[in-house]
Amino acid sequence: MSLLVVGLSHRSAPVSVLERASLSADAQFKLLQDTVAAEPATEAGVLATCNRIELYADVDKFHAGVAELSTLLAQHSGVGLEELTPYLYVHYEDRAVHHLFSVACGLDSMVVGEGQILGQIKDSLARAQEGHTAGRLLNDLFQQALRVGKRAHSETGIDRAGQSLVTFGLQQLAAGGDVTAWARGKRALVIGAGSMSSLAAATLARAGVAEIVVANRTFDRAERLAQILAENGDPDIVSRAVPMESVPTELTRADVAVSCTGATGLVLTAAAVATAVEGRTGAPAALAEDRSGPADVRPLPPTSVGTDDGCPLDLSAVQPGFSLMGEAAVAGMDAATLEQHAAWAAGPAVDRREAARRPGADAELITALAATAASVGRIPERRRPEPAPVPARPEPVLFLLDLAMPRDVDAAVHRLAGVRLVDIESLAEASADAPMAADVDQVRRIVSDEVAAFGAAQRAAHITPTVVALRAMAADVVAGEIARLDGRLPGLDDKHRAEITQTVRRVVDKLLHAPTVRVKQLAAEPGGAGYADALRTLFDLDQETVASVSRAEDSTETNAENRGPA
Repeated sequence: MSLLVVGLSHRSAPVSVLERASLSADAQFKLLQDTVAAEPATEAGVLATCNRIELYADVDKFHAGVAELSTLLAQHSGVGLEELTPYLYVHYEDRAVHHLFSVACGLDSMVVGEGQILGQIKDSLARAQEGHTAGRLLNDLFQQALRVGKRAHSETGIDRAGQSLVTFGLQQLAAGGDVTAWARGKRALVIGAGSMSSLAAATLARAGVAEIVVANRTFDRAERLAQILAENGDPDIVSRAVPMESVPTELTRADVAVSCTGATGLVLTAAAVATAVEGRTGAPAALAEDRSGPADVRPLPPTSVGTDDGCPLDLSAVQPGFSLMGEAAVAGMDAATLEQHAAWAAGPAVDRREAARRPGADAELITALAATAASVGRIPERRRPEPAPVPARPEPVLFLLDLAMPRDVDAAVHRLAGVRLVDIESLAEASADAPMAADVDQVRRIVSDEVAAFGAAQRAAHITPTVVALRAMAADVVAGEIARLDGRLPGLDDKHRAEITQTVRRVVDKLLHAPTVRVKQLAAEPGGAGYADALRTLFDLDQETVASVSRAEDSTETNAENRGPA
């Protein structure tokens, strides 16, 4: 087994890179074909979701395989190899198995424990089988990953640790409140009719929305989803389908919209959303003010000695953070120094340069100080102006959930007043701090056990063709010796001949039984791959015979597995 996976996900790459690297269905099919056509790979599978793109392959050379798979991912995603490489991760052999099993259990998902990934793995296997790029290894791997994922969900409480991306997104729209209370009575617009959109529609229906409108480029699919909702949902919920051209109109009526299409461009632009909000409120949807910059404050005087002409004080030791012209600066001064400082502080009302040239200027300044002290009672202090109050952002009238990759909704919508947008990027940020249930540890143990069992089964399967070839050679030896016996004893009757044949076969089987059973056990252990070579060498088995047995087994198993994943 030489399983290799090269990929990127929400854990290794920013959403902006994932968005640009996303693969359409046609691009995935072409990537599979080009991978198996490359020299190092004999099998290939692509797992592409809204937050991961992974290429699996059975390769005969590790370094060449990494280089080839990385290059193919860059070519088919349209992101340059130099830009893509820092975000790629590589797993090989048992680590690659461990990675896929963890993904199947939801441990590597943006929302830990979500079960949608099982359907996505199943679709990936079906795509590889349809393109005839999945051989024995990838068929076994993906089939077992599905079984491991189902086991994790059935034997543990991993479902309590997470939820679907749709549910998590709706929780973010509800600002962490109860989704059912938030959604009750709202009118919902679902854009797209695929698996994620269908899940969103079903989740909204369970939450108690009053109406669900489904829009899709293929109107028949939108109609079918609306019909399913009407038949299986609450009879009080209105479900109907509309063409994509009606989305601007329906957006004006909707309270919440969920979009998850396969479009390569924007489905909802900032202008379209602003128009919808204006249609609801009657007022333009202005961009929310960015008040993150510094407040406009008057500059304070310089703090170093000599930078203010005429200041009589050494202020270098004054505690920072206070106005150097205020009470903190003059605390503890003697009367004479205080008079000098007060005269300087009041200086803006008097031209100090002119005062220096006029006789009696000091007397005027001291008189000004006395008048100020008599009226105010203290030395005046220049203070920073109070910051202007920041107006509260208006309550949203339109809630948008964008689950598409690349994005369906313009990121500029985040800045529109009256709109709350939750997209893949904001979900990634929110999920980073999500708590994990104690059941996660149990799932990790299941994954570790299953990885060990899968590796043992693969190593044992690797030696099986050699054992089969050995037994076939032994059967040929028995047949040859019986034929020679017939030549020496032509008068041997059928009864005795059959008894002798059976006896010789039993002797051969008993001689081979213990070694073949033991060699399978040894081969299943880590590092046991060399036992097949040893067996071939000891019994002088023909390599082509072993290879033909292996090809025959692969062909039989692949035909059975290509009838569809479990």
